Amino acid sequence: MATETNLTLSEELKFRGFMAETTVKDPRSLDTRADKQFYWGADPSADSLTIGNLAALLMCACFVKHGYKPYLLVGGATGQIGDPKENGERDLKPLEEIEHNKKCIKTQIERVMRNYLELCQAGEGKTFFSDVLPANEKMYIPDGPDGFARRAVPPAVQCMAARRSERNQKASFLVSEQGGVEGRRPTFSSETGAEKKVFASPATELVMVDNYDWFKEIKFLDFLRTVGKAFSMTQLLDRKFIQNRIGEGGSGISYAEFSYTLIQGYDFYHLYREYGVSLQLCGADQFGNCSSGIHLIKRLENAEADVWSTPLVIDPASGRKFGKSEGNAIWLASEGPNSTTVFDFYQFWLNQPDDSVEYLMKFYTIYSPDEIENILEEHRKSPEKRLAGKALAKSVTELVHGREKAAAAIRATEKLFDKSYRPTPEDAEDFAGVFPTFERGNVLEVLADSGLAASKSDARKLVKAGAISLNGEKITDDTAELKTAGILKKGKNKFIIIK
Repeated sequence: MATETNLTLSEELKFRGFMAETTVKDPRSLDTRADKQFYWGADPSADSLTIGNLAALLMCACFVKHGYKPYLLVGGATGQIGDPKENGERDLKPLEEIEHNKKCIKTQIERVMRNYLELCQAGEGKTFFSDVLPANEKMYIPDGPDGFARRAVPPAVQCMAARRSERNQKASFLVSEQGGVEGRRPTFSSETGAEKKVFASPATELVMVDNYDWFKEIKFLDFLRTVGKAFSMTQLLDRKFIQNRIGEGGSGISYAEFSYTLIQGYDFYHLYREYGVSLQLCGADQFGNCSSGIHLIKRLENAEADVWSTPLVIDPASGRKFGKSEGNAIWLASEGPNSTTVFDFYQFWLNQPDDSVEYLMKFYTIYSPDEIENILEEHRKSPEKRLAGKALAKSVTELVHGREKAAAAIRATEKLFDKSYRPTPEDAEDFAGVFPTFERGNVLEVLADSGLAASKSDARKLVKAGAISLNGEKITDDTAELKTAGILKKGKNKFIIIK
């Protein structure tokens, strides 16, 4: 295997574990594929993606880093039906909610892709050790041509970092929009005219599409004649989830959900016909639906297409699906009903057991094999410093929320878990992007409105029990008005900002 950053795409997919069921006969053919385009899709079933979706999205970013052009689809049409579950029908969502969810998810996809490629440009893992090693173990490298600030690395990776700083990576990552998915365009590192550049090699264009844009024009009879005729009922009834739904003890299935796979298959066919996309990326649980597109392209165009899937990430500790719908989901959004604060997001990764960290680093960070080995080697020397967990938490938080918020989450962790530390009103400004922010007011109302308490009566119990403090001072009066800006704390590790 090649070392450091010289991995080919197929080698990197293998190293990171982004390999499950696929129609690609030889993974090495991805390295030299003539048509370097792919599509990946997400349905707007909520207003935020989860870290389960994040693994597949980072696989997509890996393809982009190796020169593939991505077509990233938000399912405005498929979201109106809902991806069939194995245990029952989904509730139909209001169209207004679907529209809102589309905009939120589109913004998240763009942000993660932007962060991934900017971090690749900055030099992957070389920023990590500057935050966790003592000063006498650091060495500084000069600013590179990309203009990023100087960073510290340990002696173990000096040569690797120095070689990176000498590279002058000249490429661009352009964002364009096809179709009707509206939303704020990302603010990237530099701009030339109307094009917003980040990084990719070679120059690559990110295209966001919405399948509602083509389905809204399709007539039902036309769809049945073109797509319905291309599938046999026997073929569809053999699908595992269909068997589970209509078999003994099953809950049955509506015609709408039964047809979902045809709609998704048509997406692949449409993108093949309009843009020449012949590769779809997906999670392993979507391989069956994705294969419908291969079938349709073969039947209607007499052409070949492929699906490449990544396995669902399994929690090494519990053996269950990781961070998606099992238990409490970890969301990519930091605000809203389906959200995880930046601080809690960082803490989630920081508190992963040591035995899981290496496995998760491969899926969820951009550290190279050499960098992961260096991090683990340093961790094994002083496990009490939790260097590996810190490296994992820092990298994933940077990918999802950006470097500034990740740095703020690290500062908050260092300060707020120091027993001698007393928060100040100034900290409220510093940590504003890390914790939810609420206006000053009655302590019971603030606790209930923020979700730190289930209700005002629950808030009153917390105050009486001495579980609430503002800037380190316990609040014992349940009629108190919060008149000072600062950090409101519940128990040991729940915080909000009072402004």
